[in-house]
Amino acid sequence: MKDDYIPEFHGDRPDCNAISATTLAFVGDAVQTLFVRTRLSLTHGEKSGYLHRLAAAEVSATAQAAAFRRIEPILTEAEEAVFRRCRNAKTNTVAKHASIGDYRIATGFEGLIGWLYLQDGHARLNELLACAYPSERDPETRKRGAE
Repeated sequence: MKDDYIPEFHGDRPDCNAISATTLAFVGDAVQTLFVRTRLSLTHGEKSGYLHRLAAAEVSATAQAAAFRRIEPILTEAEEAVFRRCRNAKTNTVAKHASIGDYRIATGFEGLIGWLYLQDGHARLNELLACAYPSERDPETRKRGAE
């Protein structure tokens, strides 16, 4: 698959219902960051500092909320339930550069990604990430489109 930038999880499959929503979001944040950084590294021939800035923009809470909105119509009932569970989780952090609504959506999105990764949802995870971050949404493409 062209957008298969995430390695499969090879450990024992945990019971994700026993894992806290914030822990699922913690794992999902790492998986999503790996996806974005790998995709940018393989599609842009730039220096790492520039790639870091592009990646930071793509993994911000506001960008994550926008990415979630792109996949929301194609989620299964189980995926929607995981998203809601993680979105509604009490966190000890506050949004610094995003609205509280976008921050909660981003937390739900990260939780869903973490859940799929740990649940052996590799194919579905890559499908959703490809929809959430289609190639035409690359920061360079958006920049060129604005000129």
